[in-house]
Amino acid sequence: MNMKNIIRYIALSFVMMAALNSCHERYVTYDDAEYVMFADTLAIYPVQEHAQTFNIPVVSTVVKDYDRTFGIEVIDATSNAIESKHYNLESNTVTIKAGETRADVVVRGYFDSFEPEDSLGFTLSLVMNDALEMPLYGRQTKAVLMKTGPFNIEKFSGYCVLSSMFLQDYSSNGSYNRLVYTEPHPTMKNTIICRGWLKDGYDVELTFDDSDPLMPIVTMPKNQVASDQGSFFGTVYGEWGDKLLVTSSNLAQSIFYPLGGYLYLWAEISVEEFGVVGHFYNVMQWVSDEEAERIKREGF
Repeated sequence: MNMKNIIRYIALSFVMMAALNSCHERYVTYDDAEYVMFADTLAIYPVQEHAQTFNIPVVSTVVKDYDRTFGIEVIDATSNAIESKHYNLESNTVTIKAGETRADVVVRGYFDSFEPEDSLGFTLSLVMNDALEMPLYGRQTKAVLMKTGPFNIEKFSGYCVLSSMFLQDYSSNGSYNRLVYTEPHPTMKNTIICRGWLKDGYDVELTFDDSDPLMPIVTMPKNQVASDQGSFFGTVYGEWGDKLLVTSSNLAQSIFYPLGGYLYLWAEISVEEFGVVGHFYNVMQWVSDEEAERIKREGF
């Protein structure tokens, strides 16, 4: 996968995650009207190797004392995931049981049928009486599939290419690419050491958290020294030394992809006792030893 595709895919994933958060609503019970809908108009669902199904919830605004069954239709015109290849519905109907307000459409995802960088999804529509459709909300949902899996720190060990907007702005040659060697931290869990991340002789750490498969987060501990100031600025700002500090930016989430060796990182870079230089976008893509040797010989 080349860097352009990685940036495109990660950016799309980030937009989808933001959309997921914005589309999620808290539903309330109405005493005077019955509406049936999907719980979200857009949601991202993990397709995992050992968890073969996921649920898409359907909700009602009222409780009934009898079962209610509705049809489920795939809208091909707004779907690019292929039914029976990338996923299958376990049933083309869903039943909200008597006394309940929720039921789940069970979907089987096929882990081996698409690549990590694929952006695939499908649209479902409820087949029901028009009177049950909530005005301005509709009866459809868009399900986006994200191939994911358990974290393996070895996928983030070895040589990687760092592409950094900070380097583009401040490096002496204007190049934003740098070959960096990484290895697991000897004592800290789910943490790697990046040798010479921005500059030789200055190592920084990254910590991974995959507790949420849809939002695997990478962070940088605070106040790590990424470089001296003179190497990038040609001078020293402040009165307390020439350290250039780096930590995670609080302006945006930084996300890694567990199945593939790449991540994107928003980093805050500051001058000790002086102030913040800026918030910079970085992509790290792990490469083979052979590719690393080629880069050493030929450059980027």
